[in-house]
Amino acid sequence: MLALERVTKVYRVPGGASITALRDASAVVAAGRSVAVVGRSGSGKSTLLHLAAGVDEPSSGVVRLLGRELSAMGDRERTLARRNGVGLVFQFFHLLPHLGVLDNVLLPALVAGLDPRREEPRARELLERVGLAGRERHPVQRLSGGEMQRVALCRALLRRPPLLLADEPTGNLDEENGMRAMELLLGLARDEGSAVVYVTHSRELAALADECWTLHSGVLEAGGPAWRRGAGDGG
Repeated sequence: MLALERVTKVYRVPGGASITALRDASAVVAAGRSVAVVGRSGSGKSTLLHLAAGVDEPSSGVVRLLGRELSAMGDRERTLARRNGVGLVFQFFHLLPHLGVLDNVLLPALVAGLDPRREEPRARELLERVGLAGRERHPVQRLSGGEMQRVALCRALLRRPPLLLADEPTGNLDEENGMRAMELLLGLARDEGSAVVYVTHSRELAALADECWTLHSGVLEAGGPAWRRGAGDGG
């Protein structure tokens, strides 16, 4: 699903200085696997997700999404690869407040230029699976935080993406609702056959993944459940 091959990302800052956010990182995410990414604030976690989604480009090295090298694509081709192959889940949900629950879930279809009416049965099925059947026309402002995150998850899964990328997806929820949301996210992704890469500061949430990657000042340790052995610090 996703492969990083000796990926480095350097940001230039005013005055000619530079910051290396990711250094010579290599890792692979197999189909259907879940990966937690942990590390202190500023360790490079969000940079890794941006590179994986093709939102940013590496300074050196190769990022492959579904077997295709992102840097070899033009901007439009990379956008289409992200639209068709990646589902994104965010900490602050990014729902549109002027739309109801169902219309928010259908947004990826509208963005892709598809007829939302053809996607509506799929959207309703997902909402039923997350316990929101009967709430399709409700304004999203009237939902709880946990319910908003469930809507955001349905939206991310609408087009059956092979890869889900989630940046602190429970960071705006309390501990109990955060655990429920993450268990739901991973369970639905498993049922759909999607791989998942998610950033978290929580030891408990990281322990739900098949494997854990730890970042220390841009250096990636990948390939095993290091977090469960107590290595690293979420900060």
